[in-house]
Amino acid sequence: MSRSQRSAGSDPALPRDLTAALSGYVSYIRDERGRSTHTVRAYGADVEDFLRFSADRGVTNPAELSLAGVRAWLARYSAEGRARASVARRAASVRSFTAWCLRRGLTPTDVGERLASPRIERTLPTILDRHQAEDLMQHAAVAADDGSPVALRDRAIIELLYATGIRVAELCAADVDDVDDLRRTITVLGKGGKQRTVPFGVPAALAVRQWCEVRSGLLPPGGATSALFLGVRGGRIDPRAVRSVVHALTQEAGVPDLAPHGLRHTAATHVLEGGADLRMVQELLG
Repeated sequence: MSRSQRSAGSDPALPRDLTAALSGYVSYIRDERGRSTHTVRAYGADVEDFLRFSADRGVTNPAELSLAGVRAWLARYSAEGRARASVARRAASVRSFTAWCLRRGLTPTDVGERLASPRIERTLPTILDRHQAEDLMQHAAVAADDGSPVALRDRAIIELLYATGIRVAELCAADVDDVDDLRRTITVLGKGGKQRTVPFGVPAALAVRQWCEVRSGLLPPGGATSALFLGVRGGRIDPRAVRSVVHALTQEAGVPDLAPHGLRHTAATHVLEGGADLRMVQELLG
């Protein structure tokens, strides 16, 4: 029975040794590796499903896990017509778990070491050339000429994403105090809880400053929040809203349609074309 076919609370208890291994692994990726809540939940669920599958086949402790068992578990997903990316993610989860088991002395060998993942065809995101980027920023500036708080916010979002290459989640999590207007930097919390400070140029600084001057216009009466960017209801803006902003502005500006991730790649490409060192760009992007 697959995870999607089970109803909540209907799963039988795992054997004690498998339960202990699962708990230890989840604590490891959460506390020692500092993985995001989403990653911990996804990897933990994958490993739990694999262990339940193994328990149904008579496995009672990690030392009894086998490569054949891992392959049989993955084959079930492939037979259900799951996407390659989904199967690859589950393979990565179990490889991480079996490597952890070996390091902890729970298994004599790493049974997932020789596990092959399905190859995922990757396409690079669309990026803008310099002229298209200029057209996009110019359109956002013209759209904000009326002084509308939403339009000024959208201009600041698009300018800051292009100027810094930060992730959409990092932008949404940023607070007003994370921006140093004098030094023209923003401090963000990236993957793995790693903090970094990213510089930005004068156009982005101007756009952010103008937005902050009218930011209170989106706050409800008596409302207060530390968030740098606000949604139309006055709370912290969410990634979906930012994606909608980027899609709308690129379409209105007549440039190739982009997601925020495309702006991140655009920023990295233009910085590299300007002669920046690759390692420096990697550090800026986190």
